[in-house]
Amino acid sequence: MRQFSVKILDDTDREFVEVLRELGIPRNVASMITFLANVDEATSREIEIGSNLRQPEVSIAMRTLRAHNWVEEGEIKKDGKGRPMKVYRLTISMPEIIKHFEDEKREESARTMESIEKLRELSRTLSVESPSPSP
Repeated sequence: MRQFSVKILDDTDREFVEVLRELGIPRNVASMITFLANVDEATSREIEIGSNLRQPEVSIAMRTLRAHNWVEEGEIKKDGKGRPMKVYRLTISMPEIIKHFEDEKREESARTMESIEKLRELSRTLSVESPSPSP
């Protein structure tokens, strides 16, 4: 039997995952980003073990990372016959990922503030037309 070692997320990594989750990032995506940021490349199985995700969670998170073009897929030949194993690596730096989330939250905040301003404008119209409360 062949042995191999896999990096496991530590306390600092788990804290990083939790901060990403506070930003609204799904747990599986946050865990995968954090795991891949700590390794040069990893197989799907290594991602499962190292990030404590199940295979379907890895697949779903991988779709999200692919949609952002943040991950690239390669292949490594296995000893003997059989299909090559797929390996994954981040194609973007962590500062760039953080900047993406920062920009996303700034846009979200701007939209929220526009809605609040719109409510203020509409409420001025409502207060003019609504009857005043009886004493």
